[in-house]
Amino acid sequence: MGDSKFSNFDNMSLQGIDEDSELIPLLTAEDEEQMNSEQLPETLPILPLRNTVLFPGVVIPITAGRDKSIRLIKDANNGSKVIGVVSQKDEETENPDVKDINTLGTVARILRVLQMPDGNTTVIIQGKKRFEVAEVLSKKPYLTATVRETQETRPEKNSKEFSAIIESIKDLALKIIRDNPNIPSEASFAIKNIQSDSFLINFVSSNLNLEVQAKQELLEIGDLKERALATLKYMNVELQKLELKNDIQSKVRSDLDKQQRDYFLHQQMKTIQEELGGVSYDEEIDEMRNKSKKKKWGKKVKEHFTKELAKMQRMNPQVAEYSIQRNYLDLFLDLPWNEFSKDKFDLKRAERILDRDHYGLEDVKKRIIEYLAVLKLRNDMKSPILCLYGPPGVGKTSLGKSVAEALGREYVRISLGGLRDEAEIRGHRKTYIGAMPGRIVQSLKKAGTSNPVFILDEIDKLSNSHQGDPSSAMLEVLDPEQNSEFYDNFLEMGYDLSKVMFIATANSLGTIQPALRDRMEIINVTGYTIEEKVEIAKKHLLPKQLAEHGLDATHLKIAKPQLEKIVEGYTRESGVRSLEKQIAKMVRYAAKSIAIEESYNVKISNEDIIDVLGAPKMERGKYENNEVAGVVTGLAWTSVGGDILFIESILSKGKGTLNITGNLGKVMKESATIAMEYIKSNAERFGIDSSVFGNYNVHIHVPEGATPKDGPSAGITMLTSLVSLFTQKRVKKSLAMTGEITLRGKVLPVGGIKEKILAAKRAKIKEIILCADNERDIKEIKESYLKGLTFHYVKEMHEVIAIAITNTKVKNAKSLS
Repeated sequence: MGDSKFSNFDNMSLQGIDEDSELIPLLTAEDEEQMNSEQLPETLPILPLRNTVLFPGVVIPITAGRDKSIRLIKDANNGSKVIGVVSQKDEETENPDVKDINTLGTVARILRVLQMPDGNTTVIIQGKKRFEVAEVLSKKPYLTATVRETQETRPEKNSKEFSAIIESIKDLALKIIRDNPNIPSEASFAIKNIQSDSFLINFVSSNLNLEVQAKQELLEIGDLKERALATLKYMNVELQKLELKNDIQSKVRSDLDKQQRDYFLHQQMKTIQEELGGVSYDEEIDEMRNKSKKKKWGKKVKEHFTKELAKMQRMNPQVAEYSIQRNYLDLFLDLPWNEFSKDKFDLKRAERILDRDHYGLEDVKKRIIEYLAVLKLRNDMKSPILCLYGPPGVGKTSLGKSVAEALGREYVRISLGGLRDEAEIRGHRKTYIGAMPGRIVQSLKKAGTSNPVFILDEIDKLSNSHQGDPSSAMLEVLDPEQNSEFYDNFLEMGYDLSKVMFIATANSLGTIQPALRDRMEIINVTGYTIEEKVEIAKKHLLPKQLAEHGLDATHLKIAKPQLEKIVEGYTRESGVRSLEKQIAKMVRYAAKSIAIEESYNVKISNEDIIDVLGAPKMERGKYENNEVAGVVTGLAWTSVGGDILFIESILSKGKGTLNITGNLGKVMKESATIAMEYIKSNAERFGIDSSVFGNYNVHIHVPEGATPKDGPSAGITMLTSLVSLFTQKRVKKSLAMTGEITLRGKVLPVGGIKEKILAAKRAKIKEIILCADNERDIKEIKESYLKGLTFHYVKEMHEVIAIAITNTKVKNAKSLS
């Protein structure tokens, strides 16, 4: 075979290319048939291509940069214009050898050689036939090798399956051209006009977006049908990628268009606002930045604020997050970072303020002055955390207000009663809609200083739910070791609470979490005596109510005897809240009379009190006589202070059963059982016939059956009641008692002694029986409270009986046998 075999290629339609022609010449059936009938030359110069695979029939431009390639193209162009084109296995190889090239390639004809301005040579070639390198003849000045033709298997002429594959290739090619913006639309015209099936496959394969290796694999497929199927598979993948890419671009484009639209609208709005004299968003940010320069915050806080302000500056003001960010930065600017009020450590003045605002409570005021003294000496000490514990209405909350005035600090109060959401203490994270800082941070913002007196009202009434346990969140607030870095979820930073003076108030310590109780200094605020209540009413409550009702001291006068009557007959409490309500009624009576111009007594009499307030309601709390067997006065502690209660017992014919009523708790019932068993085992000592226990049923009752009662302190009262019942002897007159009992005959101490003493005084009790261990509690009580009382301290139960039971029989005494 010689070069003359290809001499008639110039007459084919593939060669009709001028300078204005497109590089997509179409191969007619005649051209293809003529090309396939030609024989290959025996030897060919081999041109390795870096990143291209040439398919038969396809025209491509290539740029030659290597000296060997330029020499080869020059020699071939001057000669037969026929060369062998193969692809390199690795495009990085600069001087490819035989092992670096694929041995199967395509015979190509040089159509045109162009010298480019940059010095490179561009040659336009067209593939003719596939060939395989047989033997390399020379490597210099370029590769020359003998070649052999590679046969191509074609399907039968009328194969329906092959025709369907070709149609699918055309359809997919048209879709890819339509969806790919980088392919000119004229390419669809070329696809529609390709008549040769093999050329269509080769043309599409050549233009697929594939790696060189994948295209080489397509070229090496000898069966045209198999190559068509492989091409179709790659086309499907490319179409799916294009559709996905177009979808993404469409979404991004629409989002970008919306952002641009919002931006232009925002700019217009900004201009309108400036024209109307409003504040623009940029001015708002500048105002925040200038305000931040005046704050006394540390480096860490300053850096955080600067970072968050920059974030806000980047935000679109129309998005919802902008207002959240603005509120967040406003909080930062409003909080009193490192701003403290100067303490006034004049302890004499503090004493005067406490005495002015609160009558009595000497022990409480003494403890508060001690704390203020320590603060004065240390000056830098972490503020103590006090818990004022006592019944309602004794002035716990107002004590905190007086402390704030005495120290010259701001006063802040939050009510914790019923709080069941942890976020109320720690705040919500900014991601929530309507997020807010916790009550602690909000109150500091309101106070304007970082060292206020902070009243945590009703800390014993904290609740919990599925939203968390607020009492656990309070542990960090009330721990001096932790609260220097109190973390609020909304603030996202630690805030120093160590200079805050926390004062908690509680009615009962039992419901406070033990860990929380352990962090506080407990100060017991006890109830008031009748005398103290009268003084409080005269000095504080009456003037206050007169002022609130628009009257003065000339419109109404209530003397001490009448105030005492109101206290004893219409109130039953440790505090003075109910007393204030009763005084308010008296003041309203005067205000009404003045308003309707009706005559009334300016100086209130006992009869006026009954007319306005009605008949006395609290007489039931008075001591009852001792004419009935088994009725004994006991002393009890309640959440509203001390009280007296009566233990009643009665005998009835029966088999010796013991019934206990009065809404009593388990402990109180056990006290009654212990007393009964002790009497049975010591019947002879008390002069009781033991046969009585089997012939009579005993019923013990504690009046006010609707009120729950529990505790061991009624033990000696029940014992005395039963002994009086079985002996039918009188209990000593004007006597009350409290104490726990044991089966061994011991009397144990109980709590709430001061409140019980005050209750005894209200009830006109003269003598009180207590456990000997409670004597230390009596010594702590002010002497004036104990005036008119006689105390009997006992250790054994028989001592109680010896003091309480007289030798006089009761009225209408029963004969027991």
